[in-house]
Amino acid sequence: MITFLKSLYLTKRFFYIIAGIAMLFLFSFWIPIIYPILWVILVLLSILLVIDIIALYQSKGLSAQRILPEKFSNSDSNTVKIQIKNAYSFKVFAEVIDELPIQFQKRDFLYTAEITSSENYEFEYEVTPLQRGEYIFGKLNVYAQSILKLAKIRKVFNAEQMVKVYPSFIQMKKLDFLAIDNRISQAGLKKIRRLGHTMEFEQIKEYVTGDDVRTINWKATAKHRNLMVNQFQDEKAQPVYSVIDTGRVMKMPFEGLSLLDYAINSSLAFSNIALRKKDKTGMISFSAKIEKILKDSSRMSQLQRIMESLYNINTDFKESDFGSLYAGINRFITHRSLLMLYTNFEHPSALERQLPYFKAINKRHVLVVIFFENTEITRLLHTQPENLSESAHQGVAEEFSQNKVKMAKELQRNGIQVVLTKPKDLSVNTINKYLEIKARGLI
Repeated sequence: MITFLKSLYLTKRFFYIIAGIAMLFLFSFWIPIIYPILWVILVLLSILLVIDIIALYQSKGLSAQRILPEKFSNSDSNTVKIQIKNAYSFKVFAEVIDELPIQFQKRDFLYTAEITSSENYEFEYEVTPLQRGEYIFGKLNVYAQSILKLAKIRKVFNAEQMVKVYPSFIQMKKLDFLAIDNRISQAGLKKIRRLGHTMEFEQIKEYVTGDDVRTINWKATAKHRNLMVNQFQDEKAQPVYSVIDTGRVMKMPFEGLSLLDYAINSSLAFSNIALRKKDKTGMISFSAKIEKILKDSSRMSQLQRIMESLYNINTDFKESDFGSLYAGINRFITHRSLLMLYTNFEHPSALERQLPYFKAINKRHVLVVIFFENTEITRLLHTQPENLSESAHQGVAEEFSQNKVKMAKELQRNGIQVVLTKPKDLSVNTINKYLEIKARGLI
């Protein structure tokens, strides 16, 4: 009985009719003739209500399920599918209220549909997570009403479901597809002209139109009496590491996503491209100390290990210790490697303190320091000031913007590779830098 009462609800239509009848009963004091008619209407309403309730409980009614993907992609639209089956012998009006994870802060989800008898109804909706972790969906509440719409019953499905939000594998796949499809310019990737050859010789083959005449092998040509050329291939299995700063500077948010999450999404996309290029990829995270080290590997299963490692990375709001990073790199990375360091600096004095460590790392490895433009400051610089106060703010913003450029030039002056980028362009610019370094044969 308690379960029955908890699942039964009276609709707005029922209460509007009751309110109307109550008003007419009031008027019956002045118009007595309508008094008995109102009692007849009230009895009929009661009969219809009972019929409506019996009809709603006469069969299994509606059944529903929420279908979630195996994992969500951070900062991307992810699809959630709802399937509803109508076992009634009549058309019903359904209301679906899905209890979304607390991270979305959305408490007004409501979907309505008309579902005919025996129909399998399906709909989808999109959610966009902005942080990694476990997202727990609550109850899937489905309310059913008959054509009378005097009462409705509630059924609950999928009491709790959990889905993990991983770094943006959708972005990774998108960049991977564009790269191999020779349409990289659509994503902002650059075609890098190779400067000379790498040192890895592949074979001698017969010359065909389009081959570089500088690669002609004259000895082989004389022997075969046909033009023969040396064929080279990209040097493979070079160690490439994503080094992620998880200190407090990386917690700064832009467009709902922290710099740390931008760096993590970029690391995954970049690692995928490096593996496609047959290089060995690894990962390091650090703040006050080295937190995680994933040794480099060229196996495609390495991408899943990188994803699992990135999934659990979080900032501890501490100051980043680049001295510990330098010591850890010397200890754990014994071969010359490409190190893509994701960090951020807002003032030249902050960079000046860390520059000796960067120079020391760059002596043994190829170091690329990746830091971020402040897009809020850039937006401020492109607005028209309306008073003296706003002009002063723009002056300060201009100084901050110039500081970023000065820091990039200072790193370049010391022989260190630099990527200064807007957060949203991070993945593309990082991959561009990697392709440039490969083309120049710096590693």
